[in-house]
Amino acid sequence: MSERIFIGVAWPYANGSLHLGQVAGAYLPPDIFARYHRLKGNEVLMVSGSDQHGTPITLRADQEGKKPEEIAARYHQEFLDSWQKLGISFDLFTSTDTPNHHKVAQDLFLTLKDKGHIYKDTMALLYCPSCHRFLPDRYVEGTCPYCRFEGTRGDQCDNCGKPLNPVELIDPYCRICSALPEVRESEHFFLRLSAFNQQLLDWVKGQSHWKPNVLNFTINLLTEGLKDRAITRDIEWGIPVPVPGFEDKRIYVWFEAVIGYLSASKEWAGSCGDEERWRDFWQGDAKSYYFIGKDNIPFHTIIWPAMLMGYGGLNLPYDV
Repeated sequence: MSERIFIGVAWPYANGSLHLGQVAGAYLPPDIFARYHRLKGNEVLMVSGSDQHGTPITLRADQEGKKPEEIAARYHQEFLDSWQKLGISFDLFTSTDTPNHHKVAQDLFLTLKDKGHIYKDTMALLYCPSCHRFLPDRYVEGTCPYCRFEGTRGDQCDNCGKPLNPVELIDPYCRICSALPEVRESEHFFLRLSAFNQQLLDWVKGQSHWKPNVLNFTINLLTEGLKDRAITRDIEWGIPVPVPGFEDKRIYVWFEAVIGYLSASKEWAGSCGDEERWRDFWQGDAKSYYFIGKDNIPFHTIIWPAMLMGYGGLNLPYDV
């Protein structure tokens, strides 16, 4: 009896060229996995796309004196050319800047908000008095408060993997002008991650087939306890927050990027002439596999599953 296999592949930021390590680590393995299951006679849907929003793209645009959409378009085309030359067999490689993705991401945001999983609050943020802007994510660097790794960006430490808020950084500085930032308050929306802590822990402990490093890292984060996480940003490039009064803010790139797996599946279904076909790979006995880099583990084993739990009716990751 054939199986239905969904394969979600890491979305590369459209701010630079791919390197051999990325291809070997995150793109060849899922292609081999997809080809294996197709040869077995299983139904396979393998999707990915260019991650075109957030500070990685705007920072590169600032550095080159170009518009974010120009940077994103350049590298998206480069990615498409690379997959063709390498023979990577995506069923769809799209981007996060399509009307379809905007619609799906905003729908999921509003559904979670309506269910009480997203709420408004005021938070302390870093602001550069020289650049006259807030410093979200990669616009600020400093020392990690957990492992003391220098050069840690404002949303996550690449050394220890801990999610961060910019104000937690030790000795932070602006990436653009190196100025010392000041603390200012801004109103944002938060994902109520803390409410999913026990549900996630119970679920993760049942995933004994996961790789030990993925399983242990995730259990450790959940055992320490989750903090609610801001999912909007003071930035001009990205998906608008679909709430009156927040027109000048955008949805956090990692919140909407993982939704790309779902929006890409819906886009693929539409291209097949059956807009409901995506459900075959997201519901019932279909299994979903996610191929990612190690720095993306918490987004796929904690944040994305929490979003799916809150949304309801869709399968959680089978393996990461």
